[in-house]
Amino acid sequence: MTAPAPRIDIVHPTDLTATDLALWNDLRTTTATASAANPFMSAEFSRAVGRVRSDTRVAVLRRRGKPVGYFPYQRGRWGCGRAVGLGVSDCQGAVLPPGLHLDPHHLMRACSLNAWEFNHLESGQDLFLPYATAQFASPVVDLTGGFTAYEEHLRAHARGFWKAARSQERRMTRNLGPLRFVFDDPDPAALRALIAWKSAHYRRTGRRDPFSQPWIARLVDLLSATAAPDCTGTLSVLYAGDRPVAAHFGLRSRTVLSCWFPSYDLAVATYSPGRVLYLRMIEAAAEAGIGLVDFGRGEAAYKNSFKTGDLLVHEGALRTAGPGAALHWLRREPMRAAHRLVRDHPALKSAAVRTLRTVGTIRAR
Repeated sequence: MTAPAPRIDIVHPTDLTATDLALWNDLRTTTATASAANPFMSAEFSRAVGRVRSDTRVAVLRRRGKPVGYFPYQRGRWGCGRAVGLGVSDCQGAVLPPGLHLDPHHLMRACSLNAWEFNHLESGQDLFLPYATAQFASPVVDLTGGFTAYEEHLRAHARGFWKAARSQERRMTRNLGPLRFVFDDPDPAALRALIAWKSAHYRRTGRRDPFSQPWIARLVDLLSATAAPDCTGTLSVLYAGDRPVAAHFGLRSRTVLSCWFPSYDLAVATYSPGRVLYLRMIEAAAEAGIGLVDFGRGEAAYKNSFKTGDLLVHEGALRTAGPGAALHWLRREPMRAAHRLVRDHPALKSAAVRTLRTVGTIRAR
């Protein structure tokens, strides 16, 4: 006999109880997927987004009065929903126990949603995968064999890249001073330097600067002060002498480090400080017991050089019937189709990149 549908209560993330937080993260760590402990799927990340965005909610699924699962989301006008932190979240979905049967449209009705949009849905989210319209590789580094095994992998599969990184390391030491790496740097000045470098990079390449959106800037500040087993804001900094030359801010759990915002001082770009930073960061992650470094969706030559494999993330939207769902389709799908067209045709993609860079150059003048 089919079990009755769970009762669904809607709460703000900051109203989750200690029992909720413990169960949420326990469900994540006991789920048998490769990205099970991704910090973007932690309760702490949803709570942080809830503190900077008033439209954040969590559907709490209950059986016999006890919580059994969670679905974080953001609800906009006309019942148009988004994955929590959409735009900056690199792993999305519901937090459910294995074997729980749930009608996704029942979930949408309980959340008063006509649509729920995602762009980094993790594999294994069977409730939503039928509504995915595209999938993308998320390059990862498998560190389960330790850093020595990873170095052997680089020598075998990216020897030129590995040798160049080590050579740049030596050049920086000779010309800029002794190198010092801090895996988890508490210095707020280093974080400010990273944000300034990253914002300048977005402007140069003609892309929108996420730090110009107040909620994202506040979210990063909030997560930089978050230290929980399942979600710790981690600022890694490479210094040459006393000068920061490259940095990265990301999130880590007990076993996964999710890359988020990397950048470097453009004045020392010829030394490839970002490449050196990543090697040091991966080594430190292995020493900390982290088994997976997730670079996140997106094409980049450095990701392909560092990676040992790929996870898959998915893009799409679950829509119900009605005018709100139709409005969401009209607002999203034509643009999504245009993006797919550009991605799938190298000539169009190259032209788009050149145009963005030209726009960025003009803005910088």
